[in-house]
Amino acid sequence: MDSPTRPPVMTSSQKDNPPRFTAAAVQASPVYLDAAKTVDKAVSLIREAAANGAEFIVFPEVFVPGYPYWNWTMNPVQGSPWFERLYRSSVDVPGPHVDTLRAAARAAGAVVVIGVNERGPHSMGVLYNTILTIDADGELTGVHRKLVPTWAEKLTWTGGDGSSLRVHPTKVGPVGVLACGENTNTLARFTLLAQGELVHAASYIALPVAPADYDMADAIAVRTAAHSFEGKVFSIVACSTISPEIVDLIAGDDEEVRKNLARKRSALSGVFGPDGRPVVEPLIDDEGIVYADIDLARCIQPKQMHDIVGHYNRFDVFRLHVDDRPQSPITFAREAAGPASAPAPRAPTPPAQPPLAPPPLAPAPEEET
Repeated sequence: MDSPTRPPVMTSSQKDNPPRFTAAAVQASPVYLDAAKTVDKAVSLIREAAANGAEFIVFPEVFVPGYPYWNWTMNPVQGSPWFERLYRSSVDVPGPHVDTLRAAARAAGAVVVIGVNERGPHSMGVLYNTILTIDADGELTGVHRKLVPTWAEKLTWTGGDGSSLRVHPTKVGPVGVLACGENTNTLARFTLLAQGELVHAASYIALPVAPADYDMADAIAVRTAAHSFEGKVFSIVACSTISPEIVDLIAGDDEEVRKNLARKRSALSGVFGPDGRPVVEPLIDDEGIVYADIDLARCIQPKQMHDIVGHYNRFDVFRLHVDDRPQSPITFAREAAGPASAPAPRAPTPPAQPPLAPPPLAPAPEEET
């Protein structure tokens, strides 16, 4: 039974006439460790994509202001000053950089999904790998924090919680998002599908520092095809690239690191359909924007065959419990319980009365003789 506490992710009108739109997957490098300039670049790319008819625009993982590659090339002590540099250049949510992105989405009339490094509001040691979902009216509808930083990423990011595993109703239909390795997390993906996701945004980073036998482009394609085919949804995947500026900053004089960062097949961006196949030819390694036309009506007939969140499941056998409560480092009892927990008002203090006179002493008893 559908939950009565959450609004539907599709309107009756959208079900009658499923949305058709052009999607854009942005494959680009940030202006490394410069949030303001990277946001300016994002705004320019939003305008470019919208000018080419895009109504749904997806950017890479932590596009603002970039990925902590030093976690893979330096020991933690060497990387610590770089963590501080990233922290100082990261984004507050809400904040002025988010406001700029919201304004760009509103001006373009497009839904925008973009990855940022988000500073935790309670600690200068907390950064989140966060994906923002901004609707076409400029409303910030989703703030998803990556649940589990992958491998060396644990040196930089704090994990998120289940409260952001939500599918959001938007102009283009029900949108869900996951960051990089989360797209391998079967239960996270199922959580989005079970809420009615039909448009999946998957954000990635170029990973040339992976083991030698790991092909990042293939890994992205396999993950994306699997989610699209299993859920009978469209997936828009956007991956970052590594600019010469990033190579120079991270590698310095280390030729081995420089060689690793130049590794081919480290990035793939594109659009995959509900049959698991690419809608258009994906883009590998180079900067650019991949465009594809999407018709959500194409999700209906495949679901008649295999609908893993509907008739093709056994909910009497399998059950997924998701704790979607926001996690906080501190909980105050009165705030958690709400206004009813406030102490009851005290009765008014009666006016002071003069002390009563002591009762008269009783006469001493006569001694017996």
